[in-house]
Amino acid sequence: MKRRVMRRYDATARSYDEQYREEQEAKYKKALEHLTITGGSVILDVGCGTGLLFSHVAPKAQTVVGVEISSGLLVRAKKKAERLHNIHLVQADADHLPFKNDVFSVVFAFTVLQNMPKPNVTLGELKRVTKSDGTLVVTGLKKAFSLNDFMDMLEDAGLRVVSFVDDEVLKCYVAVARFLFA
Repeated sequence: MKRRVMRRYDATARSYDEQYREEQEAKYKKALEHLTITGGSVILDVGCGTGLLFSHVAPKAQTVVGVEISSGLLVRAKKKAERLHNIHLVQADADHLPFKNDVFSVVFAFTVLQNMPKPNVTLGELKRVTKSDGTLVVTGLKKAFSLNDFMDMLEDAGLRVVSFVDDEVLKCYVAVARFLFA
């Protein structure tokens, strides 16, 4: 499944922004309305795609790390990252992130969970690299997850949803979450 997803995104890398910019930007806007990024924030953007989120968070953050499995998308993200001084890119699998525990103050995973064979495992990995007082922002494609299944998955991962968007215009649910016992 992961190889299929990687090949699909490699094949669509050139047209990714044209196809998905508007939809992704709408999700970013909704999520960013519900959290604060400070100058000390260390941000992880898992499934960063072509780096569309970078311009929204990099000017406010100390460091932004973009992770992407698709080399085609990473090439595009690198072009956006060159304009910003605090972006670092890593090719990696979201289920096996090459970072220590408790590193990032904010972790974004837009359009990731529905592409993973075991989204609950992915959530566990995202949680592992998020600081205990940090924030995790995830989306769930409505076609892939019922509202109840999505919320149950977040709760089962030990996350408390502090803000949730189920806007009829968006194809995804947008959840801003924190650790249950933080």
